[in-house]
Amino acid sequence: MEPILHLGVLDQSPIPRGKDSSEALVATIELAQMVEEWGYERFWVAEHHSSDSFAGPSPEILMGQIAAKTNHIQVGSGGVMLTHYSSLKVAEQFSVMSALYPNRIELGLGRAPGSDQLTAAALAYPKQPMDVKHFPQQVLDVLGYLNKTMDPDHPFARIKVLPGKTTDDSPDVWLLGSSDYSARLAASLGLSFAFADFFGDIRDRGPIIAELYRNNFEPSQYLSHPKLNVTVQALCAETAEKANHLGSSRNLNKAGWILPEKPGLLPPNQAASYVLTPEVEVWLNKFRSGYLDGDPEQVKSQLMEVAKLYETDHINIVTITYDYADRARSYELIAEAFGLRSVTQKS
Repeated sequence: MEPILHLGVLDQSPIPRGKDSSEALVATIELAQMVEEWGYERFWVAEHHSSDSFAGPSPEILMGQIAAKTNHIQVGSGGVMLTHYSSLKVAEQFSVMSALYPNRIELGLGRAPGSDQLTAAALAYPKQPMDVKHFPQQVLDVLGYLNKTMDPDHPFARIKVLPGKTTDDSPDVWLLGSSDYSARLAASLGLSFAFADFFGDIRDRGPIIAELYRNNFEPSQYLSHPKLNVTVQALCAETAEKANHLGSSRNLNKAGWILPEKPGLLPPNQAASYVLTPEVEVWLNKFRSGYLDGDPEQVKSQLMEVAKLYETDHINIVTITYDYADRARSYELIAEAFGLRSVTQKS
């Protein structure tokens, strides 16, 4: 029997050329409503600052809108970049969401800046940016606030995180990462771990990091067994040729990291005709080799292979297209390929 995958979405709210960030955010909310109907289990949103390509610097605000306009899908952050913020404030924000939407909120925590160094400095100003060496303690503090398990000797042990009354409806906490550092920390704290395979160039070491997480996992009050989510970059269309064509927009946007002019998310016809140097092609192919693009059966097969490679049944999908409708259609085709509940089967 074919294994059952728990499929979810990580949406980065991509901004097509000619659109603005508000349109991108509205599209994200509408996409969450659609994928819930198609049978996806979770919908996470990303945090990016000072970006021309992705909207959404405040995942907690976007999550509230999504949770309010959906019914049962898990809504999460992929993730909150904790080193920018106070652990207490993050705990308060997610406590409020969990009180309003019990058992539906997931808190993904990351230590990456989600921005360039100048923006990271602005997020901390007039204070200095936080040293990442404090990240483990910040995670412990978030857990302590949310679950009322703060060490009595902690200087902030008397602080109450409202409106939570019990820990039963506290958000599930995940550590996010693409390195053995995050895997080791998640394992030592007994937390769920979400691995960022969607970067595209790390699948050769990803399964090793996943195995490290499993082998070092220590059961905790939060989790008795390791729980791994792998997020991949995928694009599905009716034909492989169409999927590859639509992927041109995403690929060129990725190449913008090293191009003299950052082109943004261009229409696929323009992106496909953009002339890249051989050096840029080689650089881009490193990432493109990790993307799962194709027709429904090809993408399904590739997703199953990734799940087997990482030994997990929890997969999130990132899809980036120029046109919002193509992005939604990709998720719909994948849902149909896996036999998830179709929009045509709504009661």
